[in-house]
Amino acid sequence: MRGAQELAEFVLSHYRGRIIEIGIGHCGDVARLIPDLIATDIRPVSIDGVATVCDDIFNPREELYRGASLLYSIRPPLEVQIAMGDLALRIGADVLVRPVEDEIADLEGFSRELICRGEARFYLYRNRTARVREKR
Repeated sequence: MRGAQELAEFVLSHYRGRIIEIGIGHCGDVARLIPDLIATDIRPVSIDGVATVCDDIFNPREELYRGASLLYSIRPPLEVQIAMGDLALRIGADVLVRPVEDEIADLEGFSRELICRGEARFYLYRNRTARVREKR
């Protein structure tokens, strides 16, 4: 995937602790570059070098996500983005989305910023209600 390296570098330079990819599918290009990342998908998947867990973002096991500083997803549909935002508000995490074209959700409780790094273009939703978790 174009921009995988730049996206991973952004995540690693801004977030620490638990980082979770939502809906990894069969593309682990970014996940492989982030040590200790946990990836979820509604179906069981196996990707070399990535810890994967079967979970449904529409009915998430919140204990899996507690303590996460960032939830991110590559090309999620709008309804997944909204579910990520709902969960992120409850656990105090930020959300990062690399969308399919112009499928961009408005997530209540977050400020949204377009980030452009090399080949990577993605949206960062900063949780306005959570303690600051980013590296300073």
